[in-house]
Amino acid sequence: MSGNSFLTERRGIRGSRSAAFGLQIQACRLLTPRNLLLLSGITVCLAVSGCMQRRIASESPLWPAVVPATENAATDDEPVDEVIVPAVKLSPHVHPEQKSEAPSSFQIRGQSPQTPPVVAQETARESFLPQYPRFPMRASSPNGWVRYQSPGTPAPPAVTEPVPLAPGGDAGGVEPLGDLLLQPPGTADLDIFVEEARTGRFMFGAGVNSNAGLTGHVVIDERNFDIMRFPTSFQDFLNGTAFRGGGQGLRIEAVPGTLFERYVVNFTEPYLLWTPFSLNVSGFLFERRYEDWNERRKGARVGLGYRITHDLSVNASLRMAEVDIYNPSVDGVAELDAMIGDHDLYGGRVTLAHDTRDIPFLPTQGHMLELSFEQMFGSFDYPRGNLDYRQYFLVRERADGSNRHTLSFSTRLGVSGAQTPIFENFFAGGQSTIRGFDFRGASPVVSDVTVGGEFMLLGTVEYMFPLTADDMLKGVFFVDAGTVEEDVEINGGNFRVSPGFGIRISVPALGPAPLAFDFAFPVANAPYDDIEHFSFFFGFGR
Repeated sequence: MSGNSFLTERRGIRGSRSAAFGLQIQACRLLTPRNLLLLSGITVCLAVSGCMQRRIASESPLWPAVVPATENAATDDEPVDEVIVPAVKLSPHVHPEQKSEAPSSFQIRGQSPQTPPVVAQETARESFLPQYPRFPMRASSPNGWVRYQSPGTPAPPAVTEPVPLAPGGDAGGVEPLGDLLLQPPGTADLDIFVEEARTGRFMFGAGVNSNAGLTGHVVIDERNFDIMRFPTSFQDFLNGTAFRGGGQGLRIEAVPGTLFERYVVNFTEPYLLWTPFSLNVSGFLFERRYEDWNERRKGARVGLGYRITHDLSVNASLRMAEVDIYNPSVDGVAELDAMIGDHDLYGGRVTLAHDTRDIPFLPTQGHMLELSFEQMFGSFDYPRGNLDYRQYFLVRERADGSNRHTLSFSTRLGVSGAQTPIFENFFAGGQSTIRGFDFRGASPVVSDVTVGGEFMLLGTVEYMFPLTADDMLKGVFFVDAGTVEEDVEINGGNFRVSPGFGIRISVPALGPAPLAFDFAFPVANAPYDDIEHFSFFFGFGR
């Protein structure tokens, strides 16, 4: 059989042409009965031999604008890995780069249920791993091209007859797929090699502001915690494998201070039982020395969340707290005397949030809308509702995205029931509510005791602009307005309006939150308000 001209010529072209193409050429040239019989036997063997693989080199025209490995070595860039895709049957009348009528889509195994899909492009060249060439990949597709998941596209047609190559691959050194078969339509197998970054942090810092006085800050934060991975030896603690690797979150925070103290332990399971639901459990101890009384709270909170879309989420939570009111500054005020001692609070809360802000600190565009309702019971029974809406507009910026001018609007509305205790009332005044007033200094007062109210309406208009080219120093013009009322009403005589200006100093070494210094000058206020023109926040963390 070694003298057969058909086999001799096939070996000569094997390195440059596929087996299927060679078979078509020889069938046209040698139509003798002996060769037709031999050709039929070879075709049957190839049809049952399994799927082979084809390797696309970086210099292939199918690869989208990739720097060759030799050029990468000269520029010290990381070389681009090659990508492996299975060989499938292509129509001889369709060009590989011709647009398809219905793009394929893949569901990536192991993909987080919260990760938004990436829309596929139309053409094979444009959609062939755009900007993601640095990992080996094996995939299957009915038309031979890899595409990312595309929402709303129909599932690709089933692949029933993949055309295999000759056993052992072609002469270019292609490795066979072995027992890897084409997956069902709409799926792909990805082999991704990653190296875990640092997930644990230990931070400490200090801060001082006009609302809470001087505080310290110590935080232990682990973002890859595993509550079920118990250590088997002391070596597990040394190499960092004990209680790690489950993708859970653990945060231990201690904030001691002169007027304010907070201690919190928080555990988060982002995908409860491998579902899109998240679980949050926390325990807390809080103590605050107000001007009229001291307050201590200890308790726990359990929350269950679900992210509907990338920006929209819903959360349901239960909180349990024991509140101790002690050391009143004034005796004989009925509202305060009735609150002295311990009180038990239990509540269920539902929150709907839509957040499109670009960054959490000093956002420049997007909005944040949060609606919540809570029903409290225990020592006191009352409902409570809140609305918080903030909108940010990007007015102008440089071509490189720096020196952004931002115009923002914010509105907060709160309503609480008639049995709300004074330690759960709404208060206003200070840097985070209405500037130009002392902390809680724009709230209802009874017999020189600030008792707060059951209704709150606050609004702010603010324009922020850069003062330096590196965005380290920014200026602010603002107008704060609003009121807090003992009953659910708006009293024009108690409505406050306070315009002002300030500066923001961003120092990366001091942490993400900028230093804030504001001057405000109230033009409308209640007769019992406590005016304070200057408010500030200063802190650092490492």
